[in-house]
Amino acid sequence: MFGIILIAPVIQLIFLGYAANLDIEKIKLIVFDQDKTSTSRKLVEELTSSGYFVIQEYVNDYKSVTTYLDYNKAIVAVVIPNDFEKKINRRETTKLQAIFDAADGNTASIAAGYLQQIILQFAKNTSFQMMQKSGNLIIPVGNITPEIRVWYNPTLKTRNYMVPGIVGLLLSIVTLLLTSLAVVKEKEIGTMEQLIVTPLKPYQIIIGKLVPFILLGFLSIVIVLTAMRIVFDIPVKGSIPFLFLSAFFYILSTLGLGLFVSTISKTQQQAMMIAVFAVMMPMVFLSGFAFPIENMPEIIQYISYIIPLKYFINIIRGVISKGLGFAELWINALVLLIMGIFIIVLSSLRFQRRLD
Repeated sequence: MFGIILIAPVIQLIFLGYAANLDIEKIKLIVFDQDKTSTSRKLVEELTSSGYFVIQEYVNDYKSVTTYLDYNKAIVAVVIPNDFEKKINRRETTKLQAIFDAADGNTASIAAGYLQQIILQFAKNTSFQMMQKSGNLIIPVGNITPEIRVWYNPTLKTRNYMVPGIVGLLLSIVTLLLTSLAVVKEKEIGTMEQLIVTPLKPYQIIIGKLVPFILLGFLSIVIVLTAMRIVFDIPVKGSIPFLFLSAFFYILSTLGLGLFVSTISKTQQQAMMIAVFAVMMPMVFLSGFAFPIENMPEIIQYISYIIPLKYFINIIRGVISKGLGFAELWINALVLLIMGIFIIVLSSLRFQRRLD
């Protein structure tokens, strides 16, 4: 229990923090250069010098292109036609082929964005150099120049978005799973019957079982936030008291769900299976932790409104990443409080009937 409560959250935070990374940094590239001119080589140099693309091989036919893509040895193949430089010098429209392995649509779309940006910049620089050489340099008037400002995550790292959500995920594991297992264990070893015959009232037994896990939940939050700051250098920008208050509201929901699981389980193995597959996995999938809720079918979006983790992740990401507080996130906190009271009251009533 000591290891699960104090050590496992830190290990899971580190593993998930490094694993939950959608950033594409090294894109495997193969080049089919039919032109083999200085201009085509310059284009390839632009791709590699960007830091996004790593050339795996230069190939000489389409069959090799297909082989590399089929066996996952490359994500994108760039095919440069044999009249590439000639058409550029003639100032004609020049076609360039890029073939993507889009089995992973997210990776392919990001790689396509990088490739398009580099090629557009290459075309712009090439055109500018040709105009300079010809002496017909014309400075356009009234260009629109965007000034981009990236808020909240200037480095655009996926980790800065995913790691705060992991805090809510680990808190769910500690409170929901351990609560259900602890109560069921009391039944298995026979101590629950001993508690029933004591002068303790049912609500006192319930409080006695839940209060320790509330304290353990807060202890886990402190440990995980500290590890998040030290390992990933992600500070809490917003109100820490509001974050802990919201965590208490969320813990009410997870404790209630854990208590409910214990009332329908006879063994610890059964409690773990129900808690993980019937409660935890739907919460993770429908909370917006990994998948944007806006991209889900409309009926699934409506179902997500009854998922407590959804509101807690909104609060965590708002407080940690954006520096928000009660004024901006009070609706999420209020929903968590209402859901927490509702769930824990119903679960306590069911647990109390089982005790009777």
